[in-house]
Amino acid sequence: MVKLAFPRELRLLTPTHFTFVFQQPLRAGTPQITILGRQNSLGHPRIGLTVAKKNVKRAHERNRIKRLTRESFRLRQHELPSMDFVVVAKKGVADLDN
Repeated sequence: MVKLAFPRELRLLTPTHFTFVFQQPLRAGTPQITILGRQNSLGHPRIGLTVAKKNVKRAHERNRIKRLTRESFRLRQHELPSMDFVVVAKKGVADLDN
């Protein structure tokens, strides 16, 4: 059975981790979300989230976006390549459906 946990090893936690991705990212996204990715040598994917107060005003909306993104990552982690991902939320992301 495949484990679907979301331990600390699957998270980008320090500014150094984020800087690594921002240096030479592969980019994908929509008008509301940008995903930056960079290959890592860990053998598993990791994710970091940025939802600026400037783009999503209310805390409960920022938390909802982060919660939904983490859950989507958790369920699909075994399908993803060994990369570090940073998900950047932009204006209008709070208006999207779950």
